[in-house]
Amino acid sequence: MALENTQEVEEIVSHKMDNTIENLKQDLSGIHAGRVSPAMLDSIKVDYYGTPTPVSQLANITTPEPQMLAISPWEKTMIKEIERSMQAANLGFSISNDGNIIRAVTPPFTEERRKDYVKQIKKIGEDSKIAVRNVRREGNDNLKQLEKDKLISQDEEKTAQEHIQKVTDKHTALVDELVTAKEKELMTI
Repeated sequence: MALENTQEVEEIVSHKMDNTIENLKQDLSGIHAGRVSPAMLDSIKVDYYGTPTPVSQLANITTPEPQMLAISPWEKTMIKEIERSMQAANLGFSISNDGNIIRAVTPPFTEERRKDYVKQIKKIGEDSKIAVRNVRREGNDNLKQLEKDKLISQDEEKTAQEHIQKVTDKHTALVDELVTAKEKELMTI
């Protein structure tokens, strides 16, 4: 796809950065703060007749207690497969089933475990910032190419780069905000 003007480049950059923020939000939602949530199982895929399928599409997931998930498969034959996939995901649950419901219990949240999660969150945040900066670089490279191809002037390129930098700063600040909020949530007992 050949880009023809600065507006196209800026829209693509903004869209890609928005996607990075959405991915960050999804990654952070999978990290819990002492309370379990059905979202913790979003990354787990179960082999459903040869197709990798999310647990949420195979079972009803509830939180009867703050430390427990109850997974009720719609097809009882899937209990073993769901249980196997959860154990393979290694999310720290102790898993048991009674033939109808799978119970996944998390151990108490220790201070050390909280700090490990904070490190994990900071790494996820840093990876997101790197992704945002890579999008900025890609956008600036596209602008340089447009200027080189004489489709835009040097002034237009400079103005567009300033806009891209503002969008980058906004998204980087949003990453920091999300990471800080999640860190605060984790460290609050």
